Amino acid sequence: MAKVTFLPSGVTCEVDPADYPYGDHGLPGSLLDIAIRNHVSLAHNCGGVCACTTCHVVVKNGEEFLSEMDEDEEDRLDRAAGLTLQSRLACQAVVEGSGDVVVHVMMTQEESGGH
Repeated sequence: MAKVTFLPSGVTCEVDPADYPYGDHGLPGSLLDIAIRNHVSLAHNCGGVCACTTCHVVVKNGEEFLSEMDEDEEDRLDRAAGLTLQSRLACQAVVEGSGDVVVHVMMTQEESGGH
C-alpha cells in the first residue's frame, strides 16, 4: 500500500497499485487518477492526456515512489507556471510500490474554471 497526501487540502489516500486503474483520467495509477477517485479537486482541463499543464503538482516528499518523467511530460512542464525541480504533471506521475507521497496541488478544478 502507498499513501498519497494532497496539499493544501490535507487529504490523504491509501492506494494499492494492484487496484489500478481507478478511472479514465491520466495514466492508470497516476496522481490525477488517485485524486479523482478520492474527490480531491485537481485541475485537468485536457482530460489527463499530457496536453496542458493544469494538473501541475509539486512533489514535496516521496518522489522515489513515482514513475520516471518521460520526454513528453518534461516538454509540457516547461510551459507550467511556478515550475520547480520537483514539478510533475499529475496525469503522468504514477504511484509505484509502497511509500508516502506528498504533493502540492497548484490549481484546483474550480480555479481552472472546470466543474
